[in-house]
Amino acid sequence: MDFDYPPEAEELRRELRPWLDANLTERLRGARWANANDPNHPDVAVLREWNAKLADAGYAAIAWPEEYGGRGAGVMEQVVLAEEMSRADAPGTLNPIGISNIAPAIMQHGTEAQKRRILPRMLRGDDIWCQGFSEPDAGSDLASLRTSAVRDGDDYVVNGQKVWNTLGHLANWCELLVRTDDSAPRHQGISCLLVDMTLPGVDVRPLVTITGEREFNEIFFTDARVPTSCLLGPENEGWRVAMTTLAHERGNVANLHLGLRKKIAGLLELARSTTIGGRPASQDPVLRQRLAGVYLQGELLKLLSERALSAALHGREMGPESSVAKLTWSQAEQQLAEVAAEVLGPTADSAEWGRDLVYSRSFTIAGGTTQVNKNIIAQRILGLPR
Repeated sequence: MDFDYPPEAEELRRELRPWLDANLTERLRGARWANANDPNHPDVAVLREWNAKLADAGYAAIAWPEEYGGRGAGVMEQVVLAEEMSRADAPGTLNPIGISNIAPAIMQHGTEAQKRRILPRMLRGDDIWCQGFSEPDAGSDLASLRTSAVRDGDDYVVNGQKVWNTLGHLANWCELLVRTDDSAPRHQGISCLLVDMTLPGVDVRPLVTITGEREFNEIFFTDARVPTSCLLGPENEGWRVAMTTLAHERGNVANLHLGLRKKIAGLLELARSTTIGGRPASQDPVLRQRLAGVYLQGELLKLLSERALSAALHGREMGPESSVAKLTWSQAEQQLAEVAAEVLGPTADSAEWGRDLVYSRSFTIAGGTTQVNKNIIAQRILGLPR
């Protein structure tokens, strides 16, 4: 690892910290889009206003080029933004998938008309975006997708089903992968459409998780007519568009350690103030060992993130490191929730720690399944056969 915070990154920190102190309210600290079951939920309005405020101040998408409303910020400036937002417990934008993942694909593959129409509204949170990638029989093997789009005049007629669509119940637009050529090799017959979620024939059905949240959704398309002007990139070259999107999604793993280490610090403090057998839980030899293991997992994830940052600063794209970081994060989050249950006992079944204990099981799947990440690590880092 070889990097320092350059002057422009520290200048951003000096600028951002007082701005957050002046603009961040307690109501905002408690607002999360994961709490919202529908677009009319109070948190959505609060976060939309916050998103616009971030955009007006130039903080909503600092990595975007200036011509699209960003700052053209470098890697370390993005790190500083993430650090300061985490320090202040500030919510991010209402449109994290659109700004971080989908916007770069539109900038790279979209027409000028698409960029002018879509990016300003995305930046301010006027439109919320979701990804329509995974299907019931095409998750980790995304190239197996079967949702079809048949050209009919100036429209594509779309039929099929998508699943695990984060923010689908709130989204106005969807970056949708469809099969437009059944006769082509499976990676070559896919196209990408930018779909208005209010079109007839688009049906969103929230999947209520065991925690009672509606983060994920199913989307059904029944003869939905999508204008051909909404094609992103050339027809049958949607796989390249998808890889652009996923590359930016996986690039976000460099910030995973911030939230994890904040929760670990909270658990360590809780262990010092929680009594088990007449003494603080932190002094129980077995729990102390478990707490130390969780702490070290958090520091390992920070180390992996710094390795990835160092690579980016030296001009190398993130490769299998993202799979190592994702695997470490998912295991650490699950271990953290289990140790919290040991510290708190029956009271861990309620409130935030109880929610995290149940929710943490999803980290085995979210953002890349554990099994797939292990295969990537085995083949691309260890050199093992398929």
